[in-house]
Amino acid sequence: MYTELLAKKKKISVIGLGYIGLPIALEFAKHFSVIGFDINKSRITMMQEGTDPSKELAPKEFEERDIYFTSNKEDLRQAHFHIIAVPTDIDEHKVPNLSPLLQASETVGSIIKKGDYVVYESTVYPGCTEEDCLPALMNVLKNREEKITTLSKISNSSTLKAGIDFKYGYSPERIVPGDKVRTLTKILKIVAGNDEEALDEISKVYGHIIEAGIHKAPSIKVAEAAKVIENTQRDINISLMNELAIIFDKMGIDTSAVLKAAGTKWNFHNYYPGLVGGHCISVDPYYLMHKSKQLGHDPQVIAAGRRINDEMPRFIAKRLVQKLIETGKNPGNCKVLVMGVTFKENVADIRNSKVVDLIKELMDYSINVHVVDPYASPNELAHEYKIALQDEPSKKYDAIIVAVGHQPYRQFTKKYFQELSKDELILFDIKGMYDSSIASNYWKL
Repeated sequence: MYTELLAKKKKISVIGLGYIGLPIALEFAKHFSVIGFDINKSRITMMQEGTDPSKELAPKEFEERDIYFTSNKEDLRQAHFHIIAVPTDIDEHKVPNLSPLLQASETVGSIIKKGDYVVYESTVYPGCTEEDCLPALMNVLKNREEKITTLSKISNSSTLKAGIDFKYGYSPERIVPGDKVRTLTKILKIVAGNDEEALDEISKVYGHIIEAGIHKAPSIKVAEAAKVIENTQRDINISLMNELAIIFDKMGIDTSAVLKAAGTKWNFHNYYPGLVGGHCISVDPYYLMHKSKQLGHDPQVIAAGRRINDEMPRFIAKRLVQKLIETGKNPGNCKVLVMGVTFKENVADIRNSKVVDLIKELMDYSINVHVVDPYASPNELAHEYKIALQDEPSKKYDAIIVAVGHQPYRQFTKKYFQELSKDELILFDIKGMYDSSIASNYWKL
């Protein structure tokens, strides 16, 4: 398989061309022949024109790549090594939403051939690949085979067998949106296969593009578990910092000063409080919790961490309202500017942004909220959250919240904020980017 891929006698397909799939597809396309598939036709059109819809990759990243972008699943029949990299999120009840993953599995099941490979990159709970994804793939494959048998009246036709007629594996994504240093090829890749042959072949394919090396996991479940706990660990550590920030705020202690002092000890781990959103850290723990509960164990620590982090927007909104009242203002008559709405700095990704939750909490107090962000798409924000994004801030704000640490915001001065303020400046610095001297009413986590 690997040799034939390298000789471009066989093709690689990448199903799902978002923040994860597109970089993978383009990197592979430097060395192999690639088919990039996505169900969103407008995104496919943009990529065909050399534009990344996620605004992560420059147009030059599309140049001199052997890749064909398509939304026609029939084109996938040309490929023999299929990588599924669709998003895995949660629904309104915090339950894993496997719909995109199962649909992608069904798509591959409709075109898979003997000798093919299927590798999943989407973050899931341990067991999901073999217990949920493969059955979805095999069900479509079985129906396809039965239809062919009926039409051709061949009685001895049989469905391809997973792990025998085609191989499968799991290699969790580790791409960090916005990180221009630790890019795809520079992050060690975990790889797992259904057997030793699959593990060896999948490792060779990924090893051709990953400079940092390959870690061969002993099983698919181990690889799935390793990925899901990476972000669960970060979530729990940040939740501790958030709870400490709440406690220290009540004590009138500067949290950042406490962390700086504690950090002087060699074995103190540096984490910082903040809004925990996005498609990984705030989502993955729910996958592990879901599987844990299915097995009869109620995860206490993971659940506590999630509760604390989910409550931070409400805590910040309440704290701002208290500050407005302290300064003689009626929150219902106030205009507040929120700067930054993406889930993290210097990216356009608004998925599961906790700044959105903060905005909604402020609106619940009848506060007039204006939102600006140099990276976010106005259309996406309006479509996903029904929130209007202004081109530029106006003036006479009763308070300003700098919610995301975008690089342009780090250059702002006291004079800049004062010119936007109605009277005495109230500045909430969620990321702790400024010195307290920047405003007379300055607050940070």
